[in-house]
Amino acid sequence: MNRSPSIWPAGMPEPGAAGTGAVRVPEEVTVTMLGSWPGTDPVEAAKVSLGVLTSPHLPALAELPARGVGSDPVGRTAALLVEMPVDVQPYGWRFVDRPGNDHRRAVSALSTDLSVLADVAGAAGIQPAEFKLQVLGPVSLAAAIHLHYGERALRDHGARRDVAESLAAGLPAHIARVQAAVPGAELTLQIDEPDVARALAGTIPTVSGYRTLRSIPGAEVRHTWTALVAAAREAGIARVAINLAVESVRPGEVASAEAEAAAWRTALELALACGVDAVALPLAGLDTGHWELLAGAVESGTGVWAGTVPVRAGRLPPSHAALVERIMRPWQGLGLAASLLNRLRITPETGLAGVPPQQARAILDRTLEAARALTDLRHA
Repeated sequence: MNRSPSIWPAGMPEPGAAGTGAVRVPEEVTVTMLGSWPGTDPVEAAKVSLGVLTSPHLPALAELPARGVGSDPVGRTAALLVEMPVDVQPYGWRFVDRPGNDHRRAVSALSTDLSVLADVAGAAGIQPAEFKLQVLGPVSLAAAIHLHYGERALRDHGARRDVAESLAAGLPAHIARVQAAVPGAELTLQIDEPDVARALAGTIPTVSGYRTLRSIPGAEVRHTWTALVAAAREAGIARVAINLAVESVRPGEVASAEAEAAAWRTALELALACGVDAVALPLAGLDTGHWELLAGAVESGTGVWAGTVPVRAGRLPPSHAALVERIMRPWQGLGLAASLLNRLRITPETGLAGVPPQQARAILDRTLEAARALTDLRHA
């Protein structure tokens, strides 16, 4: 892999890059969580986020999918859409003509979380300098929500465009509400795209399950992401990260898995080309080519949110020394300088909603330990 050339202090900006102008870069390797948290208590989730991810780390608006319909990633982001109400059918979320109970539940849950965030921050007397919110990206949202006749919106070019434009139109009001909850904070937007590789590879099944949807062009994905990033910045977002998830291999679908692996690399290239400040991705499964792309990003000033700590229900995370080795072996193999380690944010591999609260805290603690160890290496 050789390559040539309880205290609640405020946070500080992350390393950043494309299109935001000069930013302060922290001396430390920093941490954030990817969004979801176990349980149903938004007060506890807000206290953990603000209380554990203290300066220079990045606290986030926690998602609590265990609360049910409307608190899942699809419903939560669908609540932001303008003039595109949704409801739930046996096959999933669907666009409808007028808002119903499911739509109202999603809007209410998000409103509750923002009110709780403001209350928790206010009771503690804090004004964080930095805060993160996350949305499901337009490609994955179109893959998850169905049209009136039952097929996924991803199938129709016009529907994909409408979803992307509606999300961009709904972001400013949401950003304003988050800003009101944590006044003065510089906001980071995390755009989650767990289905983008499948969409690019053309492996997402139709509702019938007998066929797959046609792949969408990479140029369209790049245009959609670039437009959303620009809309977010115009609405007041200071930094944007695109979060890419590696799809697991499904039994009997080796060919699909290979196609998706190639498409995931394409998605990474597209994300790095659309003006984001950082990319977030799990380190497990990265090959030399992926690391080459990330090395170029780091050297050009783009941040990397490294999903380092495994999230496995009932299993303790590896030691922080093993986690540091997971990063430093390819880092050193590519000839990257230790001084650039502060371009990293360390995260769990995924959201934490699938593990018990005690284990979620242990994973978050181990993430912080790994970041401290990497910081020590940077200053050695």
